[in-house]
Amino acid sequence: MEKSFAAPDAPDAIALLKADHRKVEDLFEKFENARGDGSKRKLAEQICTELKVHAIIEEEIFYPACRGAIEDSLVDEAIVEHDGAKVLINEIEAGGPDDAFYDAKVKVLSEQIEHHVKEEEKYVEGMFAQARKAGLDMDELGRKMMARKEELQAQAKAGGLPPAEPTTFDEVTA
Repeated sequence: MEKSFAAPDAPDAIALLKADHRKVEDLFEKFENARGDGSKRKLAEQICTELKVHAIIEEEIFYPACRGAIEDSLVDEAIVEHDGAKVLINEIEAGGPDDAFYDAKVKVLSEQIEHHVKEEEKYVEGMFAQARKAGLDMDELGRKMMARKEELQAQAKAGGLPPAEPTTFDEVTA
């Protein structure tokens, strides 16, 4: 058996995703308590970057592994939920704390993510529980996801990630 050298100490896939969830929940809480435009902007940027990285590793690695192993409707709903979040992420990144609706957009994004996390982490019928029950190799998925996450974090640090691209929404015209 060929050994993977990417991220050998990576947590399993679900532990990695749950850790991301907790980190973003903490960042949203900090944003809610932040005072001053500089702090808010920095926290919002961090939230958006974390969510973009998280969505990419889920959509490129975790969700395809789940497809056919768990209820496809759960995967479909998760992707559509990501797309709704991506629209807000792009709006937040394009704006600033002095823009109308900026705080409201971050708040609604927080609520959308809270719902999405609850759906994924539901005890028996959630995506994570179903994926584990289906016998997916969570260690191998975790290694792949951690390696990709590290690439994306390096890209974000070097020059930023491109805008988030919704995959299921038709192009919206103003």
